[in-house]
Amino acid sequence: MAAEHAPTRQRGNLPGEPDLVGRRQELSEAGRLLTSARLLTLTGVAGVGKTRLARRVADQVRASFPDGVWLVELAPLEDESLLPQTVAGALGLGDQAARHPVQLLADHLRDKRALLVLDNCEHLLTGCALLTDRLLREAPRLRILATSRQPLRLEGESVMVVAPLPVPASDVPHRPERLADYAAVRLFALRAQQAVPGFVLGPENLDTVVRLCRRLDGLPLAIELAAGGLRALPADQILYRVGRRLEPARGTGTAVALTRHETLTAAIDWSHDLCSPGERELWARVSVFAGAFDLEAAEEVCSGDGIARDDVLDLVAGLVDKSILIRQEQGERVRYRLLETIRQYGMDRLAGLGLVPALQRRHRDWCHRLACLAETEWLTWRQEEWLARLRSEHSNLRAALEFCCSDPADARTGLEIAAALWPHWICGGYLSEGRHWLGQLLRLVPEETVARGRALWVDAWLATLQGDTSSAQPRLEECRALALRLDHPPTRTRCTQHLGGLALFEGDFPGAVRLLQEALAGHRTAGDRNGVMTCLYQLTMACALYGDYRAALFGEECLALCESAGAQWSRSYALWALGLYTWRQGATRRGTELVRDALRTRWAVRDGWGMAQCLEVLAWIAASSGQPEAAARMLGSASAMWRSIGTSQSGFRHLAAGHEQTAARLRGDLGERAYEDAFRQGTELAPDEAAGRALHDPAPSNPLTPLADL
Repeated sequence: MAAEHAPTRQRGNLPGEPDLVGRRQELSEAGRLLTSARLLTLTGVAGVGKTRLARRVADQVRASFPDGVWLVELAPLEDESLLPQTVAGALGLGDQAARHPVQLLADHLRDKRALLVLDNCEHLLTGCALLTDRLLREAPRLRILATSRQPLRLEGESVMVVAPLPVPASDVPHRPERLADYAAVRLFALRAQQAVPGFVLGPENLDTVVRLCRRLDGLPLAIELAAGGLRALPADQILYRVGRRLEPARGTGTAVALTRHETLTAAIDWSHDLCSPGERELWARVSVFAGAFDLEAAEEVCSGDGIARDDVLDLVAGLVDKSILIRQEQGERVRYRLLETIRQYGMDRLAGLGLVPALQRRHRDWCHRLACLAETEWLTWRQEEWLARLRSEHSNLRAALEFCCSDPADARTGLEIAAALWPHWICGGYLSEGRHWLGQLLRLVPEETVARGRALWVDAWLATLQGDTSSAQPRLEECRALALRLDHPPTRTRCTQHLGGLALFEGDFPGAVRLLQEALAGHRTAGDRNGVMTCLYQLTMACALYGDYRAALFGEECLALCESAGAQWSRSYALWALGLYTWRQGATRRGTELVRDALRTRWAVRDGWGMAQCLEVLAWIAASSGQPEAAARMLGSASAMWRSIGTSQSGFRHLAAGHEQTAARLRGDLGERAYEDAFRQGTELAPDEAAGRALHDPAPSNPLTPLADL
């Protein structure tokens, strides 16, 4: 079971304070500019340290932004059309609304005093400029800090050029005691000590290190790569090899910026030379990943054709030692990533070998296997593990789907991936993005196949969950006709189930129960446990809202199925539906306990839609039990969460009546002004605060007067 207390978090998603050497003047200047400019863009060549500086600036000013500092990492994103969804995801909004995500963002940020950090905008320059302009116009208290190799070129933009770190001048004698004044030398010494414990900057290596930092133009990434090379070579050998790499480039460069770009390329070239042949090959191959990856993924995608699977671990370790790969710990899992400049270098090498399409297909096939395995194991004890795993692989899944959309020959596989990912789209909060990919792939793959039928009912399900029933209906009609032509009972059963779900969301409870019972029989015959569970949950909800005693039977069976499987997230939905019915039967305390139990799990897995659903019903219960202020506050919190995902209770007819009756009752009990005050207090609570308050408010006793005809 989920823990009683999920960890509370500061508003925002900024990681811990970044390791930054020097930059005191830049930090001061950037902080000053952010007090007056609503858009500050840090520009500069690759490897100069824009990202690290931006994160430290954001950390330094976080106290000025009570609604949070939010980091949006754009390097893994290739499809510019998904930029709004990416920003919404970073803000914790998900993309569960049928509404356009740009409008969702604008509505969410409109009254917020927040700082948005858009990191690595250069490959999405037009999209970033358009989105930034819209958000700044609609959210007057918002500030945006961007990093890019080029300015966004918007009116009112302040641009701060990030220069390389200071290095000692070549014509001035340097004294050891003054070298601490030069950040480039300090950075080299720090990274050298991390690479080779016991490294000391002293008379025997001082001149060499200074000359090396100077040859590398003070570029932080180049200096860090050179320091990492101390594991294999002494400093004088590194200086010699870097210098040999730089000489041809110096003969062709003219502008300073071009020279610095060539300096970084030469440093990366030198690091590449330092790698073994196997490490060079793996570097090129792992560049196919978007964002981070784990060892298992590297073994599956990158082994073969000269790299044995058993050798991948040693090769990865070698690339970590040489500062090519960055090792990150995420809970109990270890993941690796390439800095974007390093990844692009590897991709260029892969292209030079003519292997990009082959590696992209391997990557696609790995994502296909991952999605299918997650679906197969969804209703098991691994459910929450899969939810976290798919979230961490979201950038890779996106890259695979984008590749599938780029070539009709690969689109069929993409359709299968997008359909198999229904647990990720629904539970991870990516409804709009799921529909985006399914819509593209259904257009690319018009053939009448079981795969198409499956994609149709998944797309309809996502649309229904967004309250977009007008789009779901034609998808299901096409799916039903296709299932009949193909004579495929599982597709027909799923179609029937989601027609029942559609009826439920439209408030037609008798019609929903009839269709869902028919689908449940089909799922039982086919042995489809996922189908049985979701059908039982929908039946419990429909019967609870209809006042049908069978809600208890369906709910208990659904709960028992989830508990026997160890599927905690699914269990929370069974608990919610059963709690709703139990309360409506007059067992207020027991109903409250069930819904709170559901809220604990949904809070722990950051399920915003599910948390809003729980707070909504807890508000109904409190309103009927003589706790009007708590009820109004929870109604406000639920409303804020619905709004954050771009929807409202009114979009779901099966919940609208209960919400409207509760609000009317509370206005009568409290009076309009007191109701509005308590409701507003609820909207101002962060999700963590709202959930914590709901779980620790006194449990309601039996209802004073039940809410009628919900």
